[in-house]
Amino acid sequence: MRNRKFGLTPSQDKPKVDDGGVQRHMSYQPSEEVHTSQDEVQVTPVHFKPINASPKNMVDPSSEVRNDELGGYELRKNASISTQAEMMEDNLENHQFMQESSIPSDINIEMQQSATEEIVEYETAQNAELEIESHKPNISLAPVNIVEQQNVPEEIAMNEVPQIAEAEIESQEPSISLAPPSNTETRTQRPAHGLYRVGFVTEIAGSGSQICIDPAMLDQLQSHDDPSIKMAGQVGAQIKIRVGSVWLLASIRTQKLDLTDGNSITAFVDFLGEGDEERLTGRIFNFRRGVTRYPVPGSEVFAVDSSDLKQIYAADGRAHTEIGTVFPTKDIRGALYIDAMLGKHFALLGSTGTGKSTSAALILHRICDLAPQGHIVMIDPHGEYSAAFKSNGALFDVNNINMPYWLMNFSEHCEVFVTSNGDDRQIDCEILSRSLLKARAKNRMAESISKLTVDSPIPYLLSDLTNIIQTEMGNLDKASSSAPYMRLKNKIEELKADPRYNFMFSGMLVGDTMTDFISKIFRLPSDNKPISIIDVSSMPSDITSTVVAVLSRLVFDYAIWSRNEPQRPILLVCEEAHRYIPNERVAATSAVRTILERIAKEGRKYGVSLGLITQRPSDLAEGVLSQCGTILSMRLNNDRDQAFVRAAMPEGARGFLDSIPALRNREIIVCGEGVSVPIRVALDTLEEEKRPASEDPIFSKLWKESGGEEEMLERIVSRWRSQGR
Repeated sequence: MRNRKFGLTPSQDKPKVDDGGVQRHMSYQPSEEVHTSQDEVQVTPVHFKPINASPKNMVDPSSEVRNDELGGYELRKNASISTQAEMMEDNLENHQFMQESSIPSDINIEMQQSATEEIVEYETAQNAELEIESHKPNISLAPVNIVEQQNVPEEIAMNEVPQIAEAEIESQEPSISLAPPSNTETRTQRPAHGLYRVGFVTEIAGSGSQICIDPAMLDQLQSHDDPSIKMAGQVGAQIKIRVGSVWLLASIRTQKLDLTDGNSITAFVDFLGEGDEERLTGRIFNFRRGVTRYPVPGSEVFAVDSSDLKQIYAADGRAHTEIGTVFPTKDIRGALYIDAMLGKHFALLGSTGTGKSTSAALILHRICDLAPQGHIVMIDPHGEYSAAFKSNGALFDVNNINMPYWLMNFSEHCEVFVTSNGDDRQIDCEILSRSLLKARAKNRMAESISKLTVDSPIPYLLSDLTNIIQTEMGNLDKASSSAPYMRLKNKIEELKADPRYNFMFSGMLVGDTMTDFISKIFRLPSDNKPISIIDVSSMPSDITSTVVAVLSRLVFDYAIWSRNEPQRPILLVCEEAHRYIPNERVAATSAVRTILERIAKEGRKYGVSLGLITQRPSDLAEGVLSQCGTILSMRLNNDRDQAFVRAAMPEGARGFLDSIPALRNREIIVCGEGVSVPIRVALDTLEEEKRPASEDPIFSKLWKESGGEEEMLERIVSRWRSQGR
């Protein structure tokens, strides 16, 4: 053999590989004398143990090694016995060759040193390869204890070494670890870029996923200075998951203890959106809604810090207004995108006493400051917003609204003039229809209108209407008795005589004032007073809904007939909206409900925005709340209201919905088109002069005051009798 002249065993060129795929590196020593029975044999079997994998399934893709528990072991055992026999035979031949060789001793030593250097180089390369193998991801290759037999007789070495190797193989099963990183390791280490790992993903779904949270890590973060990190893992808090070079943001919806081990928390999260990762800092920028790539189970979950929230909640270049501070931070401002919020309607919900009126005033003030030439019409059923908009709004009530009765369409006329029910109501409506059309036709303006209808806003006299009804009643060919005519005539005369209805049925309102009325109500032009407050609190309750219906319909009709003109979008805000848009369970169909439902469905096409404010969202007409693209919810105590809002809110906000009953006063949850992601905001404090007159009385203080009751009562009684304020 080629290597025998160096006094070395013939296996130095490459390590022997048994059929089981395990490499065996042997120690090569120069042979100087023959050992017959006690030759020094060093068998160093090296076995590699991948962590946590079964022997049957373990595959090392880098070295293409295959372990077979049955056949592989027998081949290794036979190879081990053959290897020892070959070593002893080669040592004898090498020793005889060295004795018979005529090579000088100094040359022989030099050749042996050269061979030794080659062995060192080969073993160094093998160690480097093992080092690379041990750093491969997800498969940990650890060396098993080396079995050494030194100075062992030939018979023992031939019989016991394979048995020892067999024991080593059976006692250390190879395995592959696919579990997420140990929580114990992450508790003591802080990842790069200041990241705090709080768990890992266990399940992925389309709109959310399930994660496992380490409670010990959450306890450690409770003392963190950053309030966002301190809130990590709580319901409503945000977490982030790295997917490639993108951070995926999610909100925690629910939590429960994992009963299998009792040491972890299982949480369901809803995906909010994603943002790019800065290479240097690892932080989030360019946040946008939607998910491009989903994480895989086992992905690490990290806490979100305040710098991340600033990027998420920071308003972009779109028109926006700030209304408060994002919870739980102290300096991150919560903003509403005005165009998106108004373009697809909005709803402000909250139980009585939660600060709903003040919140509405705050939002409307911010909009007015942003758009001083805007056009806002607000229906105020309690007379509380007049005090809030004295400086930048036009205030109207029964004393100055002067709304012409002839602006009503036919259905609104029927609500006011027809009092009967059933078949009698149908007869009365038919009589009113014929009489109303004749009354409108008497106006000179009707002569220029080719298609005059009962809905045409043409002025007419109430006296003309009653005279026509009287004439119809006297006809001999009438199909019914005189009772329907008398009912209509008496109701019209009653309204004319009642001073409570003078704001609408006064004889002074017969002129054509439609242009002036629309101009002052819709703020065209606004004159830096972009909002009109319509106080309907002092109007008779039986006609309030009709007044709201007329104003709402005028807004919608104006938008329809002005499509070929420069566009002037109008915002209609209805306080106590459940009064005017009730569901069928609460009230029957009415004119105001019909028009408001139409605005909710079609208004955005024509530039009409609808804002609903209510404390009972469950009493709203079905489908109206779902038409609102932005929902601002304060605390709701009623379970039915909470369920109604939950059905209307988008999927990504479900985690916030669970915290609605726990909101503090003047805290609000915003979700939908008006914000980038759902947010919980602590609203700003509104200036005293801009607040509505809706604050709760302080009984303990006011009941200690006395004096001036006589004069106060005289003033109250005077206003009471005159039905004016």
